[in-house]
Amino acid sequence: MRLNVKHVTRYRYDHPLAHMVQQLRLTPPASPGQKILSWRIDVPGYETSAHYTDAFGNRVDVISHRDPASELAVSVEGLVETQDRSGVVGATPGPPDVVFLRFTPLTKANPAIRRLGALAERSDDEAVSGFHDLMHAIRDKVAYRTGVTEVHTPAIDALNAGEGVCQDHAHIFIAAARSAGFPARYVSGYMLLEDAQDSEAHHAWAEVLLPTLGWVGFDVSNGICPTDRYIRLTTGLDSRSAAPIRGIRIGGSGENMNVEVAVFRESQQSQQ
Repeated sequence: MRLNVKHVTRYRYDHPLAHMVQQLRLTPPASPGQKILSWRIDVPGYETSAHYTDAFGNRVDVISHRDPASELAVSVEGLVETQDRSGVVGATPGPPDVVFLRFTPLTKANPAIRRLGALAERSDDEAVSGFHDLMHAIRDKVAYRTGVTEVHTPAIDALNAGEGVCQDHAHIFIAAARSAGFPARYVSGYMLLEDAQDSEAHHAWAEVLLPTLGWVGFDVSNGICPTDRYIRLTTGLDSRSAAPIRGIRIGGSGENMNVEVAVFRESQQSQQ
């Protein structure tokens, strides 16, 4: 499948920015089942930006904004060819596997999360089945509902609330997997939804490292392993390290941010 992405993040400030530095993790990697056919980032200063690859294999563009501004837009547009691999990513470049066993403030485990993790403690041949059980157990315990949690709510708090969104589901899954001794990581990306649904700003899911298959994705919010409707953008230990846009600023009080994302099949674009 060929998926088009159009993504714009707009910032507006009551008082102008004096200086801002942004880290943009907005370039998807070429990976099994994912081929980047075209990709363009448009933001003031991009032509002179610095570039590097972070510890998790994400491309990072560092943008410095030095001119006073009350508005700023970061635009992304691209075309990606995807394949349905039933969530199996396999081996990917990155840090040693043991890094993804490390708990973070957002992925700490308590007794309730460790009990969930016990669902995945199976033999190597049954590992996939165990994580499917874990995915559905989290989905049963934490209903999808916006406005209950914040961007970086810890897994424990989201599980206690019994409600949350995709990043909460991913954090709980990751905490449970790590508590069971499996390396797990957070994935931020895009997803093609049904025609009647609006695209999310960014979708999130989790990947776990299984002995026989390598990295395998699980989308708790939708109760499935990622298909060819998904585009992997960034990976990290949690939503903080995998955030597509991070930055620091001087000035620019009263920030208002608006995000618009459209994901559609290439054939749909030709009809628009």
